[in-house]
Amino acid sequence: MSMFTEDWMNKYGEAWNQEPGLADALKQISFNSVIGYGIDGADVPMGYIDVKEGEVVSSGAYDGQELNWDLRATEANWEKWTKKPLGMMGLGMAYTTKKLKFNVGDYSAMIKDPRMAGPFIKSFSLFGKI
Repeated sequence: MSMFTEDWMNKYGEAWNQEPGLADALKQISFNSVIGYGIDGADVPMGYIDVKEGEVVSSGAYDGQELNWDLRATEANWEKWTKKPLGMMGLGMAYTTKKLKFNVGDYSAMIKDPRMAGPFIKSFSLFGKI
């Protein structure tokens, strides 16, 4: 699987910072988080991004960073979402059916705040662009 490698995460961070409605929207709410991405069932995530004031300031292979969010899914689901990104309904279904798991982070609080939910959905649309 090529997702979440050092190189992939660096490209994802660059795409995040250039995506309209993502970094700029999160800057408005002073969003700061370290987000891990990985395979469901693995001990640790594969990759991470460190977001400060909405912008990715570092990214790469996970190396023990303290996470605010840890998103997990099967390889098949991650691959599927690169071809057909999750929308709001798809995200809700993925979460309730445990296809997308939040090992760290409060999904309910995030999804109830449109200032975070919209950019979160947009972050999935980047998967297919890397």
